[in-house]
Amino acid sequence: MGRRRKKVVKIIKKTLPEFYLCPRCGKNTVKTTMRRKEGRASVICSSCGLNTFLNISPQMDEVDAYNLFIDGYYAKGREEKVIG
Repeated sequence: MGRRRKKVVKIIKKTLPEFYLCPRCGKNTVKTTMRRKEGRASVICSSCGLNTFLNISPQMDEVDAYNLFIDGYYAKGREEKVIG
C-alpha cells in the first residue's frame, strides 16, 4: 500500500510589468526610466513617440511615475475639451 501524494501548490508571485499601456496609441510600449539621484523620471512610448519628464520623490517606483503620467495626460485632455 502506498501513501497519497501531497498536492504541490505553486505560489505565483506577481511582478510589475516592464511595459505599460499607452493612452494615445493603445499599445503596450510605454517604458518608464527612473533617475532617483536627479529626482526625475522619463516616460516614453516607443510606438507613437509620446514622452514626458516628471519630477518624482525618491520613494516612488516606476508604476507610480506611470500613474502620474496617465493622470496628467487625461487631465490635459479634459482642459482642452472645456476650453476648445
